[in-house]
Amino acid sequence: MALYSYRAIDEKGKPSNGLQDAANLVDLELRLKRGGLDLIDARIDSGNSVWGSRRIKRTELITFFFNLEQLTRAGVPLLECLADLRDTMNDLRFREIIANLIESIEGGLKLSQAMAQHPDAFDKIFVSLTHAGEESGRLPEVFEHITESLKWQDEMSAHTKTIMLYPAFVGTVVLGITFFLMIYLVPQLVGFIQGMGQEIPFQTRLLLATSAFFVDYWYILVALPVVLPIAAKLVIGSSTEMQYRFDNLKLNLWVTGPILRKIILARFANTFAMMYGSGVSILDCIANSRDVVNNRVIAKSLDDVTHEIESGKNLTQSFQNTGMFPPLVIRMLRVGEATGSLDKALLNVSYFYDRDVKDAIKKVQVMIEPTMTIVLGLMLGWVMLSVLSPIYDLIGKVKF
Repeated sequence: MALYSYRAIDEKGKPSNGLQDAANLVDLELRLKRGGLDLIDARIDSGNSVWGSRRIKRTELITFFFNLEQLTRAGVPLLECLADLRDTMNDLRFREIIANLIESIEGGLKLSQAMAQHPDAFDKIFVSLTHAGEESGRLPEVFEHITESLKWQDEMSAHTKTIMLYPAFVGTVVLGITFFLMIYLVPQLVGFIQGMGQEIPFQTRLLLATSAFFVDYWYILVALPVVLPIAAKLVIGSSTEMQYRFDNLKLNLWVTGPILRKIILARFANTFAMMYGSGVSILDCIANSRDVVNNRVIAKSLDDVTHEIESGKNLTQSFQNTGMFPPLVIRMLRVGEATGSLDKALLNVSYFYDRDVKDAIKKVQVMIEPTMTIVLGLMLGWVMLSVLSPIYDLIGKVKF
């Protein structure tokens, strides 16, 4: 379906503007007619342009599923729940999606089937969980699981941004100071050093050459942080093999690699546990979790796990044979299989890694500050030594 921006009038001739999902213009006209509106004109909204649909924010989804859980648990009929949410949501795009859900359900579809028509708002996991809740009669519990999972994902996303943004910010400060020293301060000292009329030490010549490079080619140095990521993205996107290698590199980078691996495994364990606890089959849990990990290396390992299970091996053996999952995950899987509480065992894995990630990020932050201080100290020390060395040499040659 496409999202149309339309102009219409009601029975009294009052104009109305809005957004509406529809398969085509004829379908749009019929949908508006059911709402008492006559279509004047319409166009496909830019939210569904060639660049793709704008995804619904996670905070909006948290509000949506939390309210659904509260209202359905209180016994409010589903259509009334959706109608209330449609009228209270701030995001216009999401309000139109909810309105489309109501129309689809009134047309005979189940909630999960209606949600599947909007992949920009509800991914496969939400659809599978909702379907499992409909089959088991446990929709409030499913909505609660989804809400808690979304809150957890939001927290993990914040941790991931923290570990990336803090070093980037400090690194930018260091680069700014470096540019200041090499482009402004050192050139001020060149005339003074060269006017001493004696041989210039190696470290001073190196400083002057570095400063000259910064002055002559500053535009290249400024463009590099922009050009390099774009070039790297093009190279990585050129083939599936390059994407696989890049994902593997991210998992094995010093400092950030182990933390990223724990974040991915925590996300996988949390999603798997939530789906399994809601009645989704193991193979469907693995298939849907594959999209959550967002890493081709681990996704391939999950494909291998699926093949192992289909060939007759149990869950623990299948995960162990891939060699990708650490002993903690394997041990918890074994305990979960033996006790019949696989979801609880995996939630323990998620909790452990969640706590471990928070501790690791704090340690990285503690390490970054003194490291950057040392880098700045070495840089300033190099400048000072390079400037003062010729002066000391000149003083040493003075006869008293």
